[in-house]
Amino acid sequence: MKARVLFATITGNNEDVADIIVDEFEKAGVDTTKEDIIDVDAMDINPAETDILVVVAYTFDKGTLADEALDFYDDMQDVNWTGLIYGVAGSGDVFYGQDYGVAVDLLEQHFDAFTGATRGAAGVKVNLSPDAEATSALRAFAQQLLVAAQTN
Repeated sequence: MKARVLFATITGNNEDVADIIVDEFEKAGVDTTKEDIIDVDAMDINPAETDILVVVAYTFDKGTLADEALDFYDDMQDVNWTGLIYGVAGSGDVFYGQDYGVAVDLLEQHFDAFTGATRGAAGVKVNLSPDAEATSALRAFAQQLLVAAQTN
């Protein structure tokens, strides 16, 4: 089984989130690649070569997607990822109230509307950096993705 974990980060928090997910996949024997989303062309992701795709993005300003993820987000409208299991996680700041973690919601909506991929787990929103509770939620998220990929 192969997984790709894409992340966007300014503070390093989302790379920490990605590392937790990668660690869980690798413990399960999954061949996993972690990549900065700005370096990934959505058109190059092939469901025949990738079983699980995870996107980890932060919410910027007043509920907008990270600049680094915008090209990827736009290109998602033109892909066919049927057969791929996906999950979305990301950091935010509860200080921003209703805008907290909106990037996770935006990405899930885009995956569902355009890509043909199957959501393998509900998105995980992390307040700032992953604490013990968030780490546990991220590990469970990764396990749910693994189960979904095995039954796909």
